[in-house]
Amino acid sequence: MDMTPREIIRRNLEGRDAPRIGMNFSGGRWNDFTGGGASASGSWTPRRWTDGGVEYYDDEWGNLWHRLVGMSSGGEVHTPALADWAALETYRLPDLDAPERYEAARAAFAAEGERFRMGWLPGFPFAICRYLRKMEVYFQDLATDPELIERLHGMVADLLERVIIRLADAGADGIFFCEDWGVQNRLLISPAMFRRLYKPHFARLCGAARTRGMHVIMHSCGWVWEILPDLAEVGVSAMQFDQPALCGLEALSGRFRELGLALHAPVDIQKVMPTGDRALIEGGAREMLRLFAGRLIAKDYPDLHGIGVEPEWDGWAYDVFRAAAERVE
Repeated sequence: MDMTPREIIRRNLEGRDAPRIGMNFSGGRWNDFTGGGASASGSWTPRRWTDGGVEYYDDEWGNLWHRLVGMSSGGEVHTPALADWAALETYRLPDLDAPERYEAARAAFAAEGERFRMGWLPGFPFAICRYLRKMEVYFQDLATDPELIERLHGMVADLLERVIIRLADAGADGIFFCEDWGVQNRLLISPAMFRRLYKPHFARLCGAARTRGMHVIMHSCGWVWEILPDLAEVGVSAMQFDQPALCGLEALSGRFRELGLALHAPVDIQKVMPTGDRALIEGGAREMLRLFAGRLIAKDYPDLHGIGVEPEWDGWAYDVFRAAAERVE
């Protein structure tokens, strides 16, 4: 029986006899996904300008960002929206839950007959709030102002829950969010602090998605080994890792099978892709196919220039994944 891309992605996310891996590649290549989220706000006009070799721009949360021109496509917060806690009293969250901002997503999802419809979130409370205060200040806040932090977390979680409901109503099959929780060899905070301050919000937000029939895919960079059981417990279906080799693919595969997690990843962008070694890159793709069979969604990395990778190198990995998928199509 022929399966739609939507069903193939669901089966990979659930570990239910998927006939092939999922494919999520840009540039007109094989992509089992379509995506949608909030459209532009009618109450906020973005600003962007360049001063010397630095580009500045703001976001709808009220943060001012900066980045070096010609380098990475991202940047860092220059001036946070809540530089002083006194501003919290009058702070207004963006209108991300406005119904009209989901009409385009609703139309796009309704027009999509076969692919998996992914709803995009701007993050969970950790990713959003650390920018609102600026990261180095935010980490101090966790120790010095836990009541204010919890108030801010709660405000953001309230908004995100409403966004999740909007996406469900628009027809999304799943939600995707980014939260970088680790550095190279450890979590950014202790597992105990994660469980005390963040896990309840994860449970609430993932629960809002799962009770509405949506899967949850979470991106994180860095080492998150200790909290993988917590993430699986609250309802995360798959981890989107760009560095899947960080913990060792064999170990990660065993851990994911134990916890019922799927892997959504490119060939490792830290240890493998930047080498430009074709045999190593193709071998990395084959190793992922072997170890994560039945729970694998292969993808590309969206900023090859930022990590020093040539499109040709990315193409070598894609060809291995494509060949594996085509064998069972």
